[in-house]
Amino acid sequence: MSDFVSAVELNDLLTRGAPVRVIDVRWRLDRPETGHDDYLTGHIPGAVFAALDTELSTHGEPSDGRHPLPSTATLQAAARRWGVRVGDTVVAYDDAKGTAAARAWWLLRQAGVDVRVLAGGLRGWQAEGFEVATDDVSPEPGDVVLEEIGRDALSIDEAAAFPEAGVLLDVRAPERYRGETEPLDPVAGHIPGARNLPTTLHLDDQGRLLDTDTVLATLAAVGVTPGTPVAAYCGSGVTAAHTALVLHEVGIEAKVFPGSWSQWSNTPGRPVATGDQPG
Repeated sequence: MSDFVSAVELNDLLTRGAPVRVIDVRWRLDRPETGHDDYLTGHIPGAVFAALDTELSTHGEPSDGRHPLPSTATLQAAARRWGVRVGDTVVAYDDAKGTAAARAWWLLRQAGVDVRVLAGGLRGWQAEGFEVATDDVSPEPGDVVLEEIGRDALSIDEAAAFPEAGVLLDVRAPERYRGETEPLDPVAGHIPGARNLPTTLHLDDQGRLLDTDTVLATLAAVGVTPGTPVAAYCGSGVTAAHTALVLHEVGIEAKVFPGSWSQWSNTPGRPVATGDQPG
């Protein structure tokens, strides 16, 4: 079963009154504080806004990274606020090609929730001619009980050792991987041994996943084939979850280093590689 749902499929589920809870994970790296305002300008009817910075992440020291994992209790409280009940399917979407919605998918999947990502996001919904709403949805609290999360996450030490056992993917833009620019973190470059594969390479212009053969060929070019141990990191553990989603969709399981480069670069003594080579 696919972890993506089309706008037409979602509209059909909602029209039939299926037990579906839609969450709007509007978040962008360039303006993280405007997600709720963007939600209020237009969202899928019935969708609840999910705050990536406070519900799908927690906060700590810089050496914890920008988006550390929330506790299971925090995530459960958020899911109940979204109105998620036992047995519900959650559909997450955003307006950034699924990269933020994938963070919700990654966490909720670990927690035992049936969760999907809307292919094409809000733009795909609107492209089908479906209406949007501007209210601030506040449903009756849900009763979902989450399983403990964290089994698919790597610690910083596990990430450091991972290239010896498999392929560690750096899914940021090539110029950040090479160390030519670093707009957010104190050091530029990448984790030694990591291979660069931006998650955007798996998507078309509308933010939909490319066909399986194309995705598998792209992965094979950096040494990832079915059965390869693989993990991903990015700037702060958001887009890396999207790569995990992509890999899962083509039959490859991946871990995520949620601290990602923001944790690595803020931890004294961690080695840094630059240039095109893994290092």
